[in-house]
Amino acid sequence: MSSEKRSLFARATIAIPFLWLAVFFLLPFLIVFKISLSDDAVAQPPYVPALSFSEGWAALREKLALLDAENYAFVLSDWLYVYSYMQSLLLAGIATAILVLVGYPVAYAIVRSPRGLRPVLLLLVILPFFTSFLIRVYAWIGILSREGLLNQSLLSLGLVSQPLEILSTNIAVVIGMVYSYFPFMVLPLYAVLERMDDSLLEAAADLGATPAQAFWRVTVPVSVPGIVAGALLCFIPAVGEFVIPDLLGGSDTQMIGRTVWNEFAVNRSWSVSSALAILILLVLLVPILIYQRMQLRELESR
Repeated sequence: MSSEKRSLFARATIAIPFLWLAVFFLLPFLIVFKISLSDDAVAQPPYVPALSFSEGWAALREKLALLDAENYAFVLSDWLYVYSYMQSLLLAGIATAILVLVGYPVAYAIVRSPRGLRPVLLLLVILPFFTSFLIRVYAWIGILSREGLLNQSLLSLGLVSQPLEILSTNIAVVIGMVYSYFPFMVLPLYAVLERMDDSLLEAAADLGATPAQAFWRVTVPVSVPGIVAGALLCFIPAVGEFVIPDLLGGSDTQMIGRTVWNEFAVNRSWSVSSALAILILLVLLVPILIYQRMQLRELESR
Protein backbone atom coordinates (compact mmCIF):
# COMPACT_ATOMS: atom_id res chain seq x y z
CA MET A 1 0.00 0.00 0.00
CA SER A 2 1.40 3.38 -1.03
CA SER A 3 1.95 6.21 1.42
CA GLU A 4 -0.95 8.22 -0.08
CA LYS A 5 -3.36 5.31 0.34
CA ARG A 6 -2.15 4.74 3.89
CA SER A 7 -2.66 8.42 4.67
CA LEU A 8 -6.17 8.34 3.16
CA PHE A 9 -7.00 5.18 5.12
CA ALA A 10 -5.74 6.75 8.35
CA ARG A 11 -7.82 9.87 7.79
CA ALA A 12 -10.92 7.80 7.04
CA THR A 13 -10.34 5.73 10.17
CA ILE A 14 -10.13 8.89 12.26
CA ALA A 15 -13.09 10.53 10.51
CA ILE A 16 -15.53 7.65 11.11
CA PRO A 17 -15.84 8.09 14.91
CA PHE A 18 -16.05 11.87 14.53
CA LEU A 19 -18.80 11.44 11.93
CA TRP A 20 -20.61 9.07 14.28
CA LEU A 21 -20.43 11.61 17.12
CA ALA A 22 -21.58 14.42 14.83
CA VAL A 23 -24.63 12.51 13.58
CA PHE A 24 -25.71 10.77 16.79
CA PHE A 25 -24.58 13.26 19.45
CA LEU A 26 -23.89 16.75 18.11
CA LEU A 27 -26.91 16.95 15.79
CA PRO A 28 -29.43 15.69 18.41
CA PHE A 29 -27.82 18.01 20.96
CA LEU A 30 -28.28 21.02 18.66
CA ILE A 31 -31.92 20.06 18.04
CA VAL A 32 -32.63 19.75 21.77
CA PHE A 33 -30.75 22.99 22.45
CA LYS A 34 -32.85 24.80 19.84
CA ILE A 35 -36.08 23.47 21.38
CA SER A 36 -34.89 24.62 24.82
CA LEU A 37 -34.72 28.18 23.45
CA SER A 38 -38.23 27.98 22.01
CA ASP A 39 -41.66 28.59 23.57
CA ASP A 40 -44.43 26.10 24.22
CA ALA A 41 -47.40 26.15 21.86
CA VAL A 42 -50.57 24.20 21.15
CA ALA A 43 -49.34 23.04 17.79
CA GLN A 44 -47.49 20.26 16.04
CA PRO A 45 -44.68 20.23 17.02
CA PRO A 46 -45.66 21.71 20.43
CA TYR A 47 -43.16 24.59 20.35
CA VAL A 48 -42.48 27.73 18.37
CA PRO A 49 -40.69 28.76 16.32
CA ALA A 50 -40.37 25.60 14.22
CA LEU A 51 -37.50 26.26 11.84
CA SER A 52 -37.98 25.51 8.16
CA PHE A 53 -35.22 25.99 5.61
CA SER A 54 -37.77 26.04 2.78
CA GLU A 55 -38.97 29.52 3.81
CA GLY A 56 -35.69 31.17 2.93
CA TRP A 57 -32.87 32.69 4.96
CA ALA A 58 -34.78 35.88 5.78
CA ALA A 59 -37.61 33.97 7.45
CA LEU A 60 -35.08 31.71 9.14
CA ARG A 61 -33.24 34.70 10.63
CA GLU A 62 -36.53 36.12 11.92
CA LYS A 63 -37.36 32.85 13.67
CA LEU A 64 -33.87 32.56 15.13
CA ALA A 65 -34.30 36.05 16.59
CA LEU A 66 -37.32 34.76 18.53
CA LEU A 67 -35.22 32.26 20.47
CA ASP A 68 -34.42 33.18 24.07
CA ALA A 69 -33.16 31.67 27.30
CA GLU A 70 -36.28 32.24 29.41
CA ASN A 71 -36.74 28.48 29.92
CA TYR A 72 -33.33 28.28 31.61
CA ALA A 73 -34.22 31.22 33.87
CA PHE A 74 -37.52 29.53 34.72
CA VAL A 75 -35.87 26.19 35.52
CA LEU A 76 -33.16 27.73 37.71
CA SER A 77 -35.66 29.90 39.59
CA ASP A 78 -38.15 27.12 40.35
CA TRP A 79 -37.38 25.17 43.53
CA LEU A 80 -38.95 21.97 42.15
CA TYR A 81 -36.37 21.69 39.38
CA VAL A 82 -33.47 22.76 41.60
CA TYR A 83 -34.55 20.17 44.17
CA SER A 84 -34.70 17.51 41.45
CA TYR A 85 -31.11 18.28 40.45
CA MET A 86 -29.91 18.26 44.05
CA GLN A 87 -31.66 14.99 44.87
CA SER A 88 -30.32 13.38 41.69
CA LEU A 89 -26.76 14.37 42.54
CA LEU A 90 -27.19 13.26 46.16
CA LEU A 91 -28.67 9.83 45.44
CA ALA A 92 -26.25 9.20 42.58
CA GLY A 93 -23.33 10.23 44.83
CA ILE A 94 -24.47 7.92 47.65
CA ALA A 95 -24.94 5.02 45.23
CA THR A 96 -21.50 5.65 43.69
CA ALA A 97 -19.81 5.75 47.13
CA ILE A 98 -21.46 2.44 48.09
CA LEU A 99 -20.42 0.95 44.76
CA VAL A 100 -16.78 1.88 45.44
CA LEU A 101 -16.93 0.35 48.92
CA VAL A 102 -18.56 -2.84 47.64
CA GLY A 103 -16.96 -3.12 44.21
CA TYR A 104 -13.36 -2.64 45.28
CA PRO A 105 -13.18 -5.73 47.53
CA VAL A 106 -14.89 -7.81 44.84
CA ALA A 107 -12.48 -6.67 42.13
CA TYR A 108 -9.51 -7.18 44.46
CA ALA A 109 -10.72 -10.68 45.36
CA ILE A 110 -11.08 -11.61 41.68
CA VAL A 111 -7.56 -10.38 40.92
CA ARG A 112 -6.14 -12.38 43.85
CA SER A 113 -8.03 -15.56 42.91
CA PRO A 114 -6.37 -18.31 40.80
CA ARG A 115 -5.90 -17.20 37.21
CA GLY A 116 -8.08 -19.98 35.82
CA LEU A 117 -10.96 -18.97 38.08
CA ARG A 118 -10.95 -15.30 37.15
CA PRO A 119 -12.99 -15.62 33.91
CA VAL A 120 -15.69 -17.51 35.79
CA LEU A 121 -15.86 -14.88 38.52
CA LEU A 122 -16.01 -12.07 35.95
CA LEU A 123 -18.79 -13.92 34.16
CA LEU A 124 -20.75 -14.08 37.42
CA VAL A 125 -20.35 -10.30 37.79
CA ILE A 126 -21.75 -9.53 34.33
CA LEU A 127 -24.25 -12.42 34.30
CA PRO A 128 -27.19 -10.18 35.37
CA PHE A 129 -26.67 -8.23 32.13
CA PHE A 130 -27.96 -11.28 30.27
CA THR A 131 -31.41 -10.44 31.65
CA SER A 132 -33.48 -7.41 30.69
CA PHE A 133 -32.77 -4.34 32.79
CA LEU A 134 -36.49 -3.76 33.30
CA ILE A 135 -37.05 -7.30 34.56
CA ARG A 136 -34.17 -6.96 37.03
CA VAL A 137 -35.64 -3.75 38.44
CA TYR A 138 -39.09 -5.34 38.68
CA ALA A 139 -37.51 -8.20 40.63
CA TRP A 140 -36.48 -5.73 43.33
CA ILE A 141 -40.12 -4.73 43.74
CA GLY A 142 -40.83 -8.32 44.79
CA ILE A 143 -37.82 -8.32 47.09
CA LEU A 144 -38.38 -4.97 48.84
CA SER A 145 -42.18 -4.87 49.13
CA ARG A 146 -43.95 -5.40 52.48
CA GLU A 147 -44.76 -8.98 51.54
CA GLY A 148 -41.48 -9.44 49.68
CA LEU A 149 -38.61 -11.84 50.18
CA LEU A 150 -36.55 -9.49 52.37
CA ASN A 151 -39.31 -8.70 54.86
CA GLN A 152 -40.44 -12.31 55.04
CA SER A 153 -36.88 -13.43 55.77
CA LEU A 154 -36.40 -10.79 58.47
CA LEU A 155 -39.72 -11.69 60.08
CA SER A 156 -38.98 -15.40 60.04
CA LEU A 157 -35.58 -14.82 61.68
CA GLY A 158 -37.17 -12.61 64.35
CA LEU A 159 -35.00 -9.60 63.44
CA VAL A 160 -38.03 -7.32 62.99
CA SER A 161 -41.53 -7.38 64.49
CA GLN A 162 -43.27 -5.82 61.50
CA PRO A 163 -42.45 -5.41 57.79
CA LEU A 164 -40.04 -2.63 56.89
CA GLU A 165 -41.15 0.16 54.56
CA ILE A 166 -38.34 0.05 52.01
CA LEU A 167 -40.12 0.08 48.66
CA SER A 168 -41.16 3.52 47.35
CA THR A 169 -38.36 5.23 49.28
CA ASN A 170 -35.02 6.76 48.37
CA ILE A 171 -33.33 3.77 50.02
CA ALA A 172 -34.93 1.47 47.46
CA VAL A 173 -33.71 3.74 44.66
CA VAL A 174 -30.13 3.62 45.98
CA ILE A 175 -30.33 -0.18 46.31
CA GLY A 176 -31.58 -0.46 42.74
CA MET A 177 -28.81 1.76 41.37
CA VAL A 178 -26.09 -0.08 43.33
CA TYR A 179 -27.32 -3.40 41.99
CA SER A 180 -27.76 -2.19 38.40
CA TYR A 181 -24.39 -0.43 38.05
CA PHE A 182 -22.30 -2.89 40.04
CA PRO A 183 -20.50 -4.38 36.99
CA PHE A 184 -19.57 -0.89 35.77
CA MET A 185 -17.59 -0.43 38.98
CA VAL A 186 -16.00 -3.86 39.20
CA LEU A 187 -14.73 -4.15 35.63
CA PRO A 188 -12.61 -0.92 35.53
CA LEU A 189 -11.20 -1.73 38.97
CA TYR A 190 -10.34 -5.26 37.86
CA ALA A 191 -8.63 -3.97 34.71
CA VAL A 192 -6.37 -1.65 36.74
CA LEU A 193 -5.63 -4.08 39.57
CA GLU A 194 -4.91 -6.93 37.16
CA ARG A 195 -2.18 -4.85 35.44
CA MET A 196 -0.49 -3.88 38.72
CA ASP A 197 3.08 -5.06 39.08
CA ASP A 198 3.33 -7.45 42.05
CA SER A 199 6.97 -6.48 42.48
CA LEU A 200 5.73 -3.21 44.02
CA LEU A 201 4.17 -5.16 46.89
CA GLU A 202 7.35 -7.22 47.26
CA ALA A 203 9.40 -4.03 47.45
CA ALA A 204 7.06 -2.63 50.08
CA ALA A 205 7.39 -5.84 52.12
CA ASP A 206 11.19 -5.69 51.83
CA LEU A 207 11.05 -2.14 53.22
CA GLY A 208 9.16 -3.37 56.28
CA ALA A 209 5.58 -2.60 55.31
CA THR A 210 2.85 -4.86 56.64
CA PRO A 211 0.29 -6.27 54.18
CA ALA A 212 -2.24 -3.65 55.32
CA GLN A 213 0.29 -0.83 54.90
CA ALA A 214 1.28 -2.14 51.46
CA PHE A 215 -2.37 -2.22 50.44
CA TRP A 216 -3.10 1.37 51.50
CA ARG A 217 0.20 2.87 50.31
CA VAL A 218 0.72 0.87 47.09
CA THR A 219 -2.39 -0.92 45.86
CA VAL A 220 -4.92 1.82 46.50
CA PRO A 221 -2.88 4.67 44.92
CA VAL A 222 -2.15 2.51 41.87
CA SER A 223 -5.85 1.72 41.48
CA VAL A 224 -7.03 5.35 41.67
CA PRO A 225 -7.57 5.58 37.85
CA GLY A 226 -9.85 2.54 38.05
CA ILE A 227 -11.75 4.02 40.99
CA VAL A 228 -12.28 7.30 39.14
CA ALA A 229 -13.27 5.57 35.89
CA GLY A 230 -15.70 3.26 37.67
CA ALA A 231 -17.17 6.13 39.68
CA LEU A 232 -17.81 8.15 36.51
CA LEU A 233 -19.31 5.16 34.70
CA CYS A 234 -21.74 4.75 37.60
CA PHE A 235 -22.36 8.36 38.65
CA ILE A 236 -23.11 9.84 35.22
CA PRO A 237 -25.95 7.48 34.20
CA ALA A 238 -27.25 7.35 37.79
CA VAL A 239 -27.84 11.12 37.81
CA GLY A 240 -30.19 10.90 34.84
CA GLU A 241 -31.75 7.58 35.84
CA PHE A 242 -35.49 7.29 35.13
CA VAL A 243 -36.57 3.63 35.31
CA ILE A 244 -35.23 2.89 38.81
CA PRO A 245 -36.73 5.99 40.52
CA ASP A 246 -40.01 5.49 38.67
CA LEU A 247 -40.40 1.84 39.73
CA LEU A 248 -38.69 1.76 43.13
CA GLY A 249 -39.07 5.36 44.30
CA GLY A 250 -42.02 7.10 45.87
CA SER A 251 -43.67 10.47 45.46
CA ASP A 252 -40.78 12.11 47.36
CA THR A 253 -38.25 10.77 44.85
CA GLN A 254 -37.94 13.66 42.42
CA MET A 255 -34.87 12.76 40.43
CA ILE A 256 -34.28 14.80 37.33
CA GLY A 257 -35.00 11.90 34.96
CA ARG A 258 -38.55 11.64 36.25
CA THR A 259 -38.95 15.41 36.12
CA VAL A 260 -37.86 15.54 32.47
CA TRP A 261 -40.29 12.75 31.63
CA ASN A 262 -43.17 14.50 33.41
CA GLU A 263 -42.50 17.75 31.59
CA PHE A 264 -42.17 16.01 28.24
CA ALA A 265 -44.96 13.39 28.35
CA VAL A 266 -47.41 14.70 30.95
CA ASN A 267 -47.19 18.49 30.73
CA ARG A 268 -46.24 18.43 27.03
CA SER A 269 -43.67 21.13 27.69
CA TRP A 270 -40.94 20.19 25.26
CA SER A 271 -39.05 23.44 25.72
CA VAL A 272 -38.76 23.13 29.51
CA SER A 273 -37.85 19.42 29.32
CA SER A 274 -35.19 20.25 26.73
CA ALA A 275 -33.74 22.95 28.99
CA LEU A 276 -33.63 20.44 31.85
CA ALA A 277 -31.83 17.93 29.61
CA ILE A 278 -29.25 20.49 28.51
CA LEU A 279 -28.56 21.49 32.11
CA ILE A 280 -28.08 17.83 33.05
CA LEU A 281 -25.47 17.54 30.33
CA LEU A 282 -23.68 20.67 31.51
CA VAL A 283 -23.65 19.40 35.12
CA LEU A 284 -22.23 16.05 34.05
CA LEU A 285 -19.53 17.68 31.94
CA VAL A 286 -17.80 18.84 35.13
CA PRO A 287 -16.70 15.37 36.38
CA ILE A 288 -15.84 14.36 32.81
CA LEU A 289 -13.53 17.36 32.38
CA ILE A 290 -11.96 16.71 35.78
CA TYR A 291 -11.26 13.10 34.81
CA GLN A 292 -9.82 14.20 31.47
CA ARG A 293 -7.50 16.64 33.23
CA MET A 294 -6.36 13.87 35.59
CA GLN A 295 -5.63 11.61 32.62
CA LEU A 296 -3.59 14.31 30.90
CA ARG A 297 -1.56 14.93 34.05
CA GLU A 298 -0.91 11.21 34.39
CA LEU A 299 0.28 10.98 30.77
CA GLU A 300 2.51 14.02 31.20
CA SER A 301 4.10 12.57 34.33
CA ARG A 302 5.19 9.40 32.53
